[in-house]
Amino acid sequence: MRKERNLSRRQFIAKSTTLAAASIVPRHVLGGPGHISPSDQLNVAVIGTGGQGITNIKKLLTHSDVKITAICDVARFWDNSDLYYRHNGGRGPAMKAIEEHYRQAGSEGHHGCKVYVDFRLMLERSDKDIDAVVVATPNHVHAVASMAAIRAGKGVYCEKPLTYSVYEARMIAQAAREAKVATQLGNQGHSSDDIRRAVEWVRDGAIGKISRVYAWAGENRIPTFTERPKETPPVPEGLNWDLWLGPAKERPYHPAYAPLLWHYWWDFGGGKLGNFGCHTLDTAVWALNLEHPTLIEASSTQLSKETTPIAATCHYKFPARGTQPPVALFWYDGGIRPPRPDCLELRRNLPRNGGSLLVGDQGAILSGVWSGSPRIIPEKKMRDYEQPRATIPRSLGHHRDWIDACKGGPPASSNFEYGARLTEIVLLGVVALRTGTTLHWDGPNMKATNAPQVEPVIHGHFRKGWEI
Repeated sequence: MRKERNLSRRQFIAKSTTLAAASIVPRHVLGGPGHISPSDQLNVAVIGTGGQGITNIKKLLTHSDVKITAICDVARFWDNSDLYYRHNGGRGPAMKAIEEHYRQAGSEGHHGCKVYVDFRLMLERSDKDIDAVVVATPNHVHAVASMAAIRAGKGVYCEKPLTYSVYEARMIAQAAREAKVATQLGNQGHSSDDIRRAVEWVRDGAIGKISRVYAWAGENRIPTFTERPKETPPVPEGLNWDLWLGPAKERPYHPAYAPLLWHYWWDFGGGKLGNFGCHTLDTAVWALNLEHPTLIEASSTQLSKETTPIAATCHYKFPARGTQPPVALFWYDGGIRPPRPDCLELRRNLPRNGGSLLVGDQGAILSGVWSGSPRIIPEKKMRDYEQPRATIPRSLGHHRDWIDACKGGPPASSNFEYGARLTEIVLLGVVALRTGTTLHWDGPNMKATNAPQVEPVIHGHFRKGWEI
């Protein structure tokens, strides 16, 4: 009994789940129809309630065994009406979404969700009420928030890319491995049946030996900047700008940075590659078991020290892996698309909004931005192809897999062991692009052997008190 009292709540959930799986007593006998016992409930906190944070909240609340017990955001309100999400964010809109869910469920006023501005205080004061944490902040805060949750023994779901810097990705993967917490990267296409089919086709030899990969994202449809704004407007009421900056260097507030536009400032994001790389490169990295590239080079339109370029290309070289040949991987964004493959019919075009193309010596596989709708080309080869037996376990859903992992189930398929590797590959392209330097990469030692001057970008910057 003394030993049982010392179990953390997360360990108790895992143990209870294991015992329940072994029991022959139906759950409804124990708790009644639709009943979720406290030991089966996963209490989740959400750090960052902008557009994607609220999207995650709504997804999580569709699972009856999940309860949102705390939310945290540096802003009371984010106006996202003219941006991608088309719904507003911040603490107020997040609580409205939670309250609306529980009102419709008939438990209005009983959600018990606490609200915080600083995630460090949230983890300290609500530790016993939190089993797992979702991190949906801007990229530059991903690592510090994820690391704090991991060190507190919480499962972590973090939006892509996993971190802002290569160093952070390596450290987060190591910390999660040592803490043995359940993790998941927010590259939602990784849990689709589509990506599993494409990976199975590659492993089945559907297009032969693959030596080239192309991936691309669409045009930037946002205002472009090349230097910091000179104006210093007042910080909006309800926004803690110092906490928004977190580990980044101090600078005055300006709406050119937030919400969402931070993707295109080097101090906070990584441009189109940083934003979409973990989605669009996912099929190739998984199917071809890509790990450390040996060379990364990049070129772009006008390069600024402050902001990401309008359009860019990156080239990676990966060594042979077992019987698989070396791979040349090419990234394009800003409206640039890869060369048309010979096996693509004249009546068809590569999608403008993005996708990936794996080219083998017997055809190619074309997929969408989120690894969606894969097709073997030419189309005749797709029609004639005998589908292989499914060998990769199908997902119950990107959030569901993570929830089950937090409760003692198998690891989610885009856990941080895989997610950090994918993120490192993406961020190495960002380093080459930002510094204008070709990198000869020593992956195991995390060094650009020819360019020690890029080390600060590989490592990233931490203000005092925000180190990981």
